[in-house]
Amino acid sequence: MPNSHVLLRVVGTSAVLLEVGAPEEVAGWSAVVAALVSRGVVPEPVEVVPGARTLLLDGVDPAAWRRELALVESPALLVVPADGEVIELSVVYDGSDLAEVARVWGTTEQGVINRHTATTFTVAFCGFAPGFAYLTGLSGVVPRRSTPRASLPAGSVALAGPYCGVYPRASPGGWQLIGRTDAELFDPDRDPAALLPPGTRVRFVARPDLTPRAAAPRARPLTAGGRAFTVVRPGALTTVQDGGRIGLASLGVPRGGPLDVGAAALANRLVGNDGLAALLETTMDGVALRAGTALTVAVTGAMADLQVGGRAVSPGVAVDVPAGAVLDVGPAVTCVRSYVAVAGGLAVARVLGSRCRDTLSGLGTPVLAVGDVLPVGPVVAAPPPVWFSLPALGGPVCLRLTPGPRTDWFGAAGLAALLSGAYELSPSSNRIGARLTGPAVPRRRGELDSEGMVLGAVQVPPDGSPVVLFNDHPTTGGYPVIGVVARADLDRLAQARPGTPVRFVLNGSGSS
Repeated sequence: MPNSHVLLRVVGTSAVLLEVGAPEEVAGWSAVVAALVSRGVVPEPVEVVPGARTLLLDGVDPAAWRRELALVESPALLVVPADGEVIELSVVYDGSDLAEVARVWGTTEQGVINRHTATTFTVAFCGFAPGFAYLTGLSGVVPRRSTPRASLPAGSVALAGPYCGVYPRASPGGWQLIGRTDAELFDPDRDPAALLPPGTRVRFVARPDLTPRAAAPRARPLTAGGRAFTVVRPGALTTVQDGGRIGLASLGVPRGGPLDVGAAALANRLVGNDGLAALLETTMDGVALRAGTALTVAVTGAMADLQVGGRAVSPGVAVDVPAGAVLDVGPAVTCVRSYVAVAGGLAVARVLGSRCRDTLSGLGTPVLAVGDVLPVGPVVAAPPPVWFSLPALGGPVCLRLTPGPRTDWFGAAGLAALLSGAYELSPSSNRIGARLTGPAVPRRRGELDSEGMVLGAVQVPPDGSPVVLFNDHPTTGGYPVIGVVARADLDRLAQARPGTPVRFVLNGSGSS
């Protein structure tokens, strides 16, 4: 494209990645995107996600954005000046890695504190977890720990590479811990939820001590009975899912939602719900629920033995559950995930506009436990007649791949290795991603600065084992993406059992 200051990389079939000339230009290109949208030149992207040197536009027509961005002139004006309010965070500098950082910088622990408190930071981008901000501006870099910690407490202030970050919640991490703050980095009940969105300026102030943060009051449990289900047997991993959280990826909030979109939408249609209404997603061993009043349900996805009040019923149809009766969805006979929809939809509380559970960030209704009460909304319409054919499930999974945005990091040999490799689904797969075992995919470049990630992206970590990102994936990541899987193929992958053969073909190659 004529503008040499930005490189447009296509990401799958509905996203683009703008690679800019310098990190400080990312905010400027964000402003360009906003201006093009406000003038009606192009539709608004579903997500705009800043990275270290990139800007991801997800949910767009790549050809349209290529045409419009080629016309942008005066890239020197794209550096947005830092102005506005500076947020101050109080810190107790007692981190267990403070001495190591002092050693790396050739100074004393007080010298580290002085440098840190004298710096005005800017939030370059968010990722890893909701509200986790990557702060730039610090002179000097710090290597990550050779062995990450299993958990860092909420409020941990840490350094890695050129960045400073504050952990919004207890999380594993390999950053060097220098202190702690009592600031609430992310609060879904606050507007805005993230204290430090991209572009925010931040300063740290040393304090001798901090008052422990008061624990949030516990919500009163709902009373069993009425228009609700009570959990009798929760299963290993049963979560509430709906259409997900859209438009919050720039704050580090994953999309969530059902992994098998087709099965979930079908279950909702069978009981007369909107296709995105809240329902249950089970994993492997099902769930059992007691109805507080007469309810109508449908179960789709993985085939399982179904019973209502001890009597066998059929999957894939609307079924009445009398008041007091137990709906028992047995272990999956085929595949992995079953979907349980109830007429009226589950009416659990919304968090940031969605009722879904995000297993990465912990947002939404917790994973089900015995005794949980799930309120059910009012019936909107009677279950309509639905004609459908179940897709063939089980057996090898073929994934159609659109190369990019970082195929050049692997070269022809790397892409060929992925396309010819015989892979299997790893037991360590989860709602964050499908991990594959098999031939390593070689790459010819080192580490990547963090950049926005899309659903279906195939990341390749240093060990060469591909990972296909699912709904709860972090919104940014530092592993290069060799290609993006067609979204229509992700349902099949989400239902594959560990050990299932998986292979990749080029999208549009005609292979099946």
